[in-house]
Amino acid sequence: MPINENRKVAFITLGCKVNQYETNAMTQKFIESGYEAVSHHEKADIYVVNTCTVTNMSDRKSRQMLRRVKDLNKNSILVACGCYVQVAKDELEKIEEIDIVLGNNEKNNIVEYVENYIKENQKSIQIEDVMYQKEFVDFGDVTYTEKTRAVIKVQDGCDRFCSYCIIPYARGRVRSRNPKNVISEIQKIAKEGIKEVVITGIHVASYGKDFKKDYRLIDLLEEINRIEGIQRIRLGSIEPLLITEDFMERLIKLEKICHHFHLSLQSGCDETLKRMNRRYTTKEFINIVNILRKYYKDVILTTDIIVGFPGETQEEFNKTYEFLKQIKFYKMHIFKYSPRKGTKAAQMKEQINGNVKEERSQKLIQLSDENEKEYNKEYIGQEIEVLFEEEKDGIYKGHTKNYILAYCKTSKNLENRIVKTKCKQTQKDHIVVEL
Repeated sequence: MPINENRKVAFITLGCKVNQYETNAMTQKFIESGYEAVSHHEKADIYVVNTCTVTNMSDRKSRQMLRRVKDLNKNSILVACGCYVQVAKDELEKIEEIDIVLGNNEKNNIVEYVENYIKENQKSIQIEDVMYQKEFVDFGDVTYTEKTRAVIKVQDGCDRFCSYCIIPYARGRVRSRNPKNVISEIQKIAKEGIKEVVITGIHVASYGKDFKKDYRLIDLLEEINRIEGIQRIRLGSIEPLLITEDFMERLIKLEKICHHFHLSLQSGCDETLKRMNRRYTTKEFINIVNILRKYYKDVILTTDIIVGFPGETQEEFNKTYEFLKQIKFYKMHIFKYSPRKGTKAAQMKEQINGNVKEERSQKLIQLSDENEKEYNKEYIGQEIEVLFEEEKDGIYKGHTKNYILAYCKTSKNLENRIVKTKCKQTQKDHIVVEL
């Protein structure tokens, strides 16, 4: 009997879009090898937990999932992989339920490691030091996707070493994917009927930095824009300093680019930014925002903010708050700082009290909610195109080109269609549209 006979595999993915892409890639490899992919809520023979380590909460969720996932099938094989695995080998040894441990560079060969385990029934730990990895690990063309929007990984690693961030140690240095492979994958995605691609990586703005030839992210985007069938190109989280006049003069010519930019700010106070080892000032950031709003009148800007970073005084927080009021982001993802072992910030004095972090967090969440409502109201009565992605109870959900969430109640089949609609009203976190 073949080793994969009637075997089912399920995935749990934590963290970023890069992890989601790699989960899709691993799922595809299992399917191509004859396994059946099922939901992690179902009984499976193999469970794969693709972990995250960006915050202490991410670590905790990763550990919880790894301890609970075998509840549906005690005899299943449990594979732990991803960023938490890469930086927490000692902690993983305490979790008895794990059968196979794979670092980020080993995900590509996951089927081989699982089948070796089935033959030998011996726990396997495969973790290379990613800091020595110089080449991009390419999964090949990944066409498996659960949604109408496909995530495309073009880059891995980060050379920035922000003082609070563990990710460079989990992902290694900047490595860029061969543009020919990116284009090949997206061409196949387009033939599958996918209309929107999200270009993502650990530090997308660094794409091409490691190439010998002069080829950067904007060159890649120009090639993607020419691919027939793809109607939307969305950028994942980007380094603010990517945005310059020269970059925008080329980007504005690409009609498929979505007018939504997630600029990771982290703080609106120069003193805090310096301790974080962010490489821009608030003045530079304002200039970047002004450039974007000059070229795209309907641009939507979102961001990440850390509150309670070591040494953040009330005065520094107030500067951040006023700066955020000035920028007026559409939405802000607020994180309470938590020390990450192995980072410089964890060793800093003046760690902030948890109650202070919570108070500051709530104040910024309220500001974010107010901004979102105010933006959404501006669309009432306007015509707007929506790519509808899924349906539940007769209500279709999708996103506008600038990433506003839209709901539409209809009996028509709108899935994976870009449709002109009219904004009827707004709700807490979305707009309601009609055909």
